Amino acid sequence: QVQLVESGGGLVQAGGSLRLSCVVSGRKLGIYSIAWYRQVPGKQRDLLARVTSGGTTSYVDSVKGRFTISRDNAKNTVYLQMNSLKVEDTAVYYCNFPLRIESWGQGTQVTVSS
Repeated sequence: QVQLVESGGGLVQAGGSLRLSCVVSGRKLGIYSIAWYRQVPGKQRDLLARVTSGGTTSYVDSVKGRFTISRDNAKNTVYLQMNSLKVEDTAVYYCNFPLRIESWGQGTQVTVSS
């Protein structure tokens, strides 16, 4: 059974930075693409950034240049470095496998204040 545990969220002022982590258990991370998503209450969960097994990254336009996704296969962990945070980045952040969605973790809340 795959488990996804996100952490690293918090309250930060606009312009600040946070680094999110997602520890994967029950699946060897190295051979899969994995992604970060976020969800605002009342809206759908959106994919923000993904990294392939080969290390190729892609981002939605709203976070391009500000967020960086990375992976440490030895630690079975994926990261999201978030810089220049904006109020509109406030959301719950999740990780998951974009080609084979597993049960969602609890997510980690990111709140950006003005």
